Amino acid sequence: MRIRTLLATVTAGLAAATCLSAAGPANAQPGHACSPSVSLDRFSDALDKATYEGTYVGNLSALALDRDGSLAALSDRSALLGLDPGTLAPKSVVPLADENGTALDSEGLVVDRDGTRLITSETEPSIRRYSRDGAILDRLPVPPALQVAPAGRAVSNGTFEGLTLLPGGRTLLASMEYALSGDTSGAVRFQTWERHAKSWKPAEQYAYRPDTGLGVPEVQALPDGRLLVLERGFTSGVGNTVRLYLADPGHATDTSAVENLTGQPGVRLIGKTLLADIVNCPTLGATAKQPQPNPLLDNIEGMVVTGRSQGAWKVLLVSDDNQNAVQTTRFYFLRVRTTS
Repeated sequence: MRIRTLLATVTAGLAAATCLSAAGPANAQPGHACSPSVSLDRFSDALDKATYEGTYVGNLSALALDRDGSLAALSDRSALLGLDPGTLAPKSVVPLADENGTALDSEGLVVDRDGTRLITSETEPSIRRYSRDGAILDRLPVPPALQVAPAGRAVSNGTFEGLTLLPGGRTLLASMEYALSGDTSGAVRFQTWERHAKSWKPAEQYAYRPDTGLGVPEVQALPDGRLLVLERGFTSGVGNTVRLYLADPGHATDTSAVENLTGQPGVRLIGKTLLADIVNCPTLGATAKQPQPNPLLDNIEGMVVTGRSQGAWKVLLVSDDNQNAVQTTRFYFLRVRTTS
């Protein structure tokens, strides 16, 4: 099914979490501009180096809205946390594992319409369906080329980072962080699956070219079928680069049968428009524990759209501190305006 045909109503649960607009401490007056399209309301370091019931509350790689309006936060150390939408305080933790009981490198998260959790692991890579209590329900098939070498052409630690349901809930999209071996154009693959009764089957695939030196840690669908895409990189001694793009896959080529992306003219990439470079956001008094071009910046990796207000999308970002003393678990409360 072409993505363009999926224009539909707002995804389930979006309105239920509008209370997130008041979450966390107010570090500044609302609406501090990062760009003409993006403003930063505030940030919160409330969960930095926190623990909950013996689980470290950090390493956060993805965010999602749960069916009850609470916030789900995925740790890449194989744990799924439930957070209070008003305070960000942890309220629950569910351990995750693969079929052999081995911990995951869990990176992407979707809460499906029936409350089950779709979770990626970057290792193979894989996408598994879990119950609310962490039991494995099934596993989605992954195209061979997207598997880590030698099984496929994906590079280690460069596979499924972003995961999102497209409008209508019948199409799932996962974004690769980095290009496959042999894809010399630098474009990364965005793979989709179509829902068939109670199973998911691989469907169309698209190509997206991040800026030079950056990867794609997260992607989130908007109700009109366009995507918010995070691009991220790190330079030792300098710090992080994090950019937010609006991407439109509506006219992109299906690359599932294209073995190598080499910049050939017959392949139309997903179009993208820069919304903001986060380095240009106001610091709002933030401090950094290591060199950063803006002390507000850290290893931003998770993103979720939490609602809409006054013509702007409310977007929540979170950084992955890698359980590292010189990094911070930080939440960023953005307002994002996109043209129709």
